[in-house]
Order: sequence, then structure tokens, then C-alpha cells
Amino acid sequence: MDEHNLTPEESLLLISKTIEETKQRFQENGHIIVLWGSITFSVFFLQYFFELVGLYKKFDIVWTCVLFPLGAIYTFIYVRGKEKKNQIPKNILGRILGTIGWVVGMNLMILGFVFGDHLGNDLAPIFIILLAIMIIMAGVSIKFKPLIIGGILLNLIGFGTFLVGREYHGFSLMLGSVVGFIIPGILLNIAKKKENV
Repeated sequence: MDEHNLTPEESLLLISKTIEETKQRFQENGHIIVLWGSITFSVFFLQYFFELVGLYKKFDIVWTCVLFPLGAIYTFIYVRGKEKKNQIPKNILGRILGTIGWVVGMNLMILGFVFGDHLGNDLAPIFIILLAIMIIMAGVSIKFKPLIIGGILLNLIGFGTFLVGREYHGFSLMLGSVVGFIIPGILLNIAKKKENV
């Protein structure tokens, strides 16, 4: 292995290149962020709707058990296929962000399915805050302000959710999905299209 010490300029160039590569990958997969925002919005909208029409007990977990796993499977297959097709090498920043996404996602599912009863009124705010941390880290990593702002707003919605009754938590999650995922994801897609013009 070559023991070449990088100059400060070479180090900064390498860091900038890594950030730019990761930003490009995020832009190419911006629809995934919109997809997850749409899934989150849909799940909580449907739960609210079924509660209004008195069918919540029959369909309380169906949408969560169907839509979230389908989203995870689609994301895995799409990203994996895109990497193989374009022969995109993974850089360290991309690996870290991907790992954070999967770890947060798995923890949210475990919290919801296994510890939901223990967390009670705190379940939704904790979900929102964990999602906000993931969004903020992604935004800071790729230096994309709409993701950072969306993550900060999502975090504030999470804290605010502690202050409202449980019957409004679904609204917090729907609002959070729009502010933290859908809008930043759309802006990421727009930024990609502007770069390609």
C-alpha cells in the first residue's frame, strides 16, 4: 500500500470530491426521499381516516405492515440496481448515510411494533425526532440547505408533538412527512434537473 501523505490542499480536494459524489447520488435518488415522505403521509392519513369511520381496530396496523416494508424493499432494490447498472463506487460518506437510514428505519419499526405500548404518548414525537436527526445529517453531509431546514423544522414539530394530545400525533407525522421529506425531496429533484440543463 502506498504511504503517500496528502497535502492540506489534496485533503480538502478529496473531501470536496466525496461530498460532491454523495450529493450527486442523493440527487439521483431524490425520489426515494419523496417516496418515504409519501408513504409516511399515507400511513398516518389512512390511520386517521379509519379512526374517523370507526374501522381503526380492523385496519390499525395493516397499512404500516404493508407500506413501510414495501417501501424498504423498493428502496433496496432500486438503489442496489442503480449502483450495479452505473457501477457507482460507494464512498465513505454514502456508506455512513445509507447505514444511518437503515439503522433509523429499523429502530423506528422496532419501537413501533415492540415498544409502542410502553412509549404511549411519546411514540410519535420520538419517531419524528429520530427522522429529523437522519434528515439533518443527510442535509449537512451533502450541503443541501432544504434538507437541513426540513430536518430542523421536523425536529421542532417533534418537540411540539410532546405538547399536543395523542389524537393530533397523526397530524404531526403527516405535516412532518411533507416538511421533512416531500418538499426537500422535490427540491433535490429540481436541483438535479437544473444541473442537467
